[in-house]
Amino acid sequence: MPHYLLSVITPTDGQMPSPEEMAEIGRKLEVFHDELQAAGAWVFAGGLHGPETATVLRPKDGDVLITDGPFAEGKEYLGGLCLIKADDLDAALDWGKRATWATTLPVEVRPFMNTAED
Repeated sequence: MPHYLLSVITPTDGQMPSPEEMAEIGRKLEVFHDELQAAGAWVFAGGLHGPETATVLRPKDGDVLITDGPFAEGKEYLGGLCLIKADDLDAALDWGKRATWATTLPVEVRPFMNTAED
């Protein structure tokens, strides 16, 4: 069964939700994850700390250069991800819609190139 990455896109200039709003988002995400598990579509999901916590590794002159912070500045960053199994792109998009409603943020749906069959 194909695997898809649901990427939660977070705007860099966005306001952090209030603690009450975060609690509601967390509740909706728990329901969403439960639905994924019940449907057999769950593989993995998790939120990420902000891009300021990133460490970038890049090859250079036969060595690896390590730098703090994101590789590139942008208006958006990857705030979380969910790896799912779905029969096809349409099914993955349906899960992506549910993720959008749960997170209140845009979600990018992207298929993996080579996925092992279950």
